[in-house]
Amino acid sequence: MENYSIVLIILAVMVGLSAWADKIKLSYPILLITAGIAIGFIPNMPEIEMNPEVVFLIFLPPLLYDAAFNISFKTFRNNINTITTLATGLVFLTASGIAVLAHYMIPGMSWPLSFVLGAILSATDAVAAISITKGLGLSHNTTTILEGESLVNDASALVAYNFAVAAVTGVTFVAWKASLTFLVLIAGGILLGLVMGKILSFLLRAVRNNHLAVLSFTLLTPFITYLLAEEIHVSGVIAVVILGLSIARLSRKRFPEAFRQQSKTIWDLIIFLLNGLIFILIGLEFPIVIREIDSALIWPYVGYAVLITLLALLLRMARVFLQRINLQRAFNSKKGKIKEEALLSFRESVIISWSGMRGIVSLAIAIGLPRTLDNGAAFPMRNAIIFMSTVVVLITIVGQGLILPVIVKRFQKKEAAEIL
Repeated sequence: MENYSIVLIILAVMVGLSAWADKIKLSYPILLITAGIAIGFIPNMPEIEMNPEVVFLIFLPPLLYDAAFNISFKTFRNNINTITTLATGLVFLTASGIAVLAHYMIPGMSWPLSFVLGAILSATDAVAAISITKGLGLSHNTTTILEGESLVNDASALVAYNFAVAAVTGVTFVAWKASLTFLVLIAGGILLGLVMGKILSFLLRAVRNNHLAVLSFTLLTPFITYLLAEEIHVSGVIAVVILGLSIARLSRKRFPEAFRQQSKTIWDLIIFLLNGLIFILIGLEFPIVIREIDSALIWPYVGYAVLITLLALLLRMARVFLQRINLQRAFNSKKGKIKEEALLSFRESVIISWSGMRGIVSLAIAIGLPRTLDNGAAFPMRNAIIFMSTVVVLITIVGQGLILPVIVKRFQKKEAAEIL
């Protein structure tokens, strides 16, 4: 009953802070994370530890589905080259870059452990990216690329993570097996998403005159799809994203505007509460993980986390601007299928580069690290990896989140001056 009361209090605090964030023109994820950290340090405050399974099975499916449902399929398709590049190639590049830095700079960090840390922090987070950039007046193209990347890259990061953890436990890494596993996960996720989309489409048509039944099916199916994907060992992330894209097209064709608005209101409320809880939880985790670290190591680990964040940002900038050059070359050559709408401007490249926030998925993966190896020994440097991952998440959301609006406003002022 005590934990139930705490959850209700946190929900009330979350709603109040979100309203206040609008008044003071501050991104609400930043305010909620700060509040979560403050609440976590209150003396005698019961610890609310994050359960990775709850994050993946309760939070992730509806958030992914809603983001995919509301994304523009046409713009997504036009930018599929950039989205795929960021969601796959950049993920593995970032994981490798962080692994090299961690291995040579952090004492005791073996290659397998370095790749575990790199995989945890390799992917941007859909919830963080969408929440931070919302209301900044970004172009539809930029928003779609950021959302599309964040929706897809979790699958790449989870594959890299699973193989890195396996290497720590003594399983030999085989490149062709890793590649085959990745392809099976993606292809299986796409296929399952399409099948579940067809099933949900049939059900929605059958009960289209019963609005409560329609809403119930659309609320339940993302959870069922994700759970089923995990059971058959394919990507639940990809399956839910494909489901959302499929049902979005059906909704626009089959359902009246009044019902779509009613459905949107319900989904907006659900997503608002889930988003708020996620950012509060991220803040609440920091006091918990800091207590597990030797006080003499806290500041060195914070320093390593800062360096990791800078490296991830530099790698992202390099890859985004290289992508900009490649798109322009392909468009000029007329040999590729690159449309003019898919080209990246300097402004878009800077904003996309700076919007690589890490979030709840990275934190859940870190906390989900096994406590022991197969032989019963403790998982090496587990607390250190969780702590550094948490600090990187906080730096990217709070630090980059505070600076991003400044960057956007400068571009907007510059464009306004050029028009005049």
